[in-house]
Amino acid sequence: MNNLARKQAVRSNKEVTVDRNEQSEKRFWFTPGEKILFLVFALIICFMSAQIVSTQAAVYEVNKDIQKIEKDIKEQQRANHDLEVQVSEESTYEKIWKRAKELGLDLSEQNVKVVQPK
Repeated sequence: MNNLARKQAVRSNKEVTVDRNEQSEKRFWFTPGEKILFLVFALIICFMSAQIVSTQAAVYEVNKDIQKIEKDIKEQQRANHDLEVQVSEESTYEKIWKRAKELGLDLSEQNVKVVQPK
């Protein structure tokens, strides 16, 4: 009986091996549902990559505009400072008195008003 049991076991192993070979030949690498999920995932990755590049380009443009505006502000501040220096040079007492004499004005004690600068 011992030999009979072995023969039966060998037959059943061969049948299992044959069944496994048939199943492995029929099985695909990925199921259609998995393929669709991979495709959707790849599309999402591509879309997000394009969105990131677009956002970075917009940020670059805004930074460029900010730098241009800051440059314009510095130039205007420099011009304002130069004008302030010019005003302070022209508003000295000596310059005002010289200009008044050129225009024929005279200093009268009764007409003098003292103005305090702010």
